Amino acid sequence: MTTRILPAVGDPDAARSLTTLLSQLPDAEPAGPVTDSTQLIDTLARLAGEALDELPEVVLVHERIGPVPALELIREVSLRFPSVGVVMITTDASPSLFAAAMDSGARGLVTLPVSYEELANRVQAAAQWSTGVRRHLSSANDVFTGPGGTVVTVTGAKGGVGATVAAIQLALAAQASGHTVALVDMDLQTGDIASYLDVQFRRSLVDLALITDISPRVLADAVFSHSTGLALLLAPGEGERGEEVSDRSSRQIVSALRSRYEIVVIDCGGQMNGANAAAIEMADTALLVTTPDVVAVRGAKRIVRMWERLQIRKAEETVTLVNRFTRNTEIQPPLIQKITGTRVASAAVPANFKELQASVDSGRLHELDAKSTVKQALWGLAGELGIVKPSAAAKKGGGVLAKRNSGTLKNDRGSIGRPRRRRGGPADAEGTR
Repeated sequence: MTTRILPAVGDPDAARSLTTLLSQLPDAEPAGPVTDSTQLIDTLARLAGEALDELPEVVLVHERIGPVPALELIREVSLRFPSVGVVMITTDASPSLFAAAMDSGARGLVTLPVSYEELANRVQAAAQWSTGVRRHLSSANDVFTGPGGTVVTVTGAKGGVGATVAAIQLALAAQASGHTVALVDMDLQTGDIASYLDVQFRRSLVDLALITDISPRVLADAVFSHSTGLALLLAPGEGERGEEVSDRSSRQIVSALRSRYEIVVIDCGGQMNGANAAAIEMADTALLVTTPDVVAVRGAKRIVRMWERLQIRKAEETVTLVNRFTRNTEIQPPLIQKITGTRVASAAVPANFKELQASVDSGRLHELDAKSTVKQALWGLAGELGIVKPSAAAKKGGGVLAKRNSGTLKNDRGSIGRPRRRRGGPADAEGTR
């Protein structure tokens, strides 16, 4: 049987020597090496989206892969693609590293410099394990997709552009369609989800920051069950404590949430730090919220360029939402798409704060009127992002386009029902001019 191998090696010299050895293995089909953690996760996600059988049996992770540390990357691959055998390549073969790699989900270690026999043995063992897992799952008629829910991050181009409102409404739309949804406030210093939903809860993200193994029970203790059905994981009440949430703990928290909820919506605010940068890197969809003005659009461009420099997220993999949109503004969505290099969502949110003011001031944003054009636009965006079941999206009124079409039909029916003017009247004369 052919063993498909995907190496993840950032060092060009190590990649060349490893590729040479892999090509000598019997019945091996090595793919071209990926150079960083983002490319590895993107490649595996793309293959899993095509068909689960397209995933490689073995993934080799070099110890100096970046920007995500090797052990954290192994943990994420093992959680998201559990039928893939991961082997770590390292210069340190100490018992402590071996134990840490096993705890992260690796199936073995290969020491540098790599020898043919050791590489062949480790690859063969990981491939046999992967094949056994897949055979067991197929015999049980179980469609194995891993414990992965969909993660959506919402980031503001700057403060005050409406990222929190968008995150809340996206989560409500997904929950109303029948999904289990977690709403996370990762705006660690100035998080406002608790205020918008009138929640007072003493636990927060900080309570999970120092826990190395987040069990379902520990996660349940930190999550607040809202009356809407949303599971809320809130930012700390004391903003200075946000520094306790590191990028590593953020990855563990997101992985734990992904394993328990079908949809995870994360409000990352308008300021970047290690914690929300890790969440954006792990997200299936990264939404960037901006308003159609020069300052906000420049902020959006600045964030997109920073994500690319830090290898967090490529511009073409980012979706931009235009909030407070009016047809009279000089900056239109096509121009924003050209400036930022991102894909602009078709569901622009109209500038109608009067609809929101009463709900925002009372802390009852979840009770926003269903007739609100802002709510309809954001729920339409949820359908566009694929976090709302199609049947539910149709029942809830869909997005802006559906609403416009609905309004057009009503106007047509109204015009048909009007009494016609007699021929020769002012209307006819005016119409024939």
